[in-house]
Amino acid sequence: MDNFSPGFHGRTNRFEGRLPPGQYPTESFPVLSAGPTPRVLTETWDFGITTESGQRHSWDWDQMMALPQEDLTVDIHCVTRWSKFDTSWRGVSLDAFLEDVETSADFALVHSEGGYTTNLPLEDLTDGKAWLVHTFDGYDLSPEHGGPVRLLVPQHYLWKSAKWVKGISLTPQDEPGFWESVGYHDYGDPWREQRTWSD
Repeated sequence: MDNFSPGFHGRTNRFEGRLPPGQYPTESFPVLSAGPTPRVLTETWDFGITTESGQRHSWDWDQMMALPQEDLTVDIHCVTRWSKFDTSWRGVSLDAFLEDVETSADFALVHSEGGYTTNLPLEDLTDGKAWLVHTFDGYDLSPEHGGPVRLLVPQHYLWKSAKWVKGISLTPQDEPGFWESVGYHDYGDPWREQRTWSD
C-alpha cells in the first residue's frame, strides 16, 4: 500500500505519540504550492539575512555548501492534514548562518522566489530547530518540493518551511506572511491544530 487514506486505522501504534491531532499518515509527498514552480539555478542562487538595521549577510551556493552539513530525519505535517514520518534531509542549520549576525530582533520574515513570504519567531529558527535543506531522501531537492533549497522548520505546519527560499528579514515586530495575511494561523503549531486565525 503506497498511501494511507484519512480513514486508515491499521498499524497506527507505529505512529503513537507522533501523529498530531486531525492528521493522517501518508507515504507519499504531495506537492502543494501557492504559485508556479520557479526554476532556480545553483549557479545564480543567493541567500541573504537582513537585520533590522538593514545590514545584509549573504551566501552563494558554494559558500553555503562549505558550511557544516547535517543529515536529519524528521516528521513533517501539512496544514491540509497529511503527515509524513521519518523524512530524510541534508542541509545547513540556520544557526550556522546566524552565527555572526548581530540582531536584537524577535521575529523573522522568510522570503522566497516568486514573492511568497512566511513569518516565524526568531527563536524557532535557532538552537537546532531549523535548516536550509538541499537534499531529500539522498537526492538533490526537486524544484516541486522547493529545490534547490527550502527552509525546514518541522515543529510547524509545512507552509512555514518556505520553498525556494532566498532570504530572511529580521524584524522587531511580527509581520504576517502570505498565508498568515489571508487567514492561516500566525504560529502554526500542528500539536495545537493552529490552522486558521480562529484556532
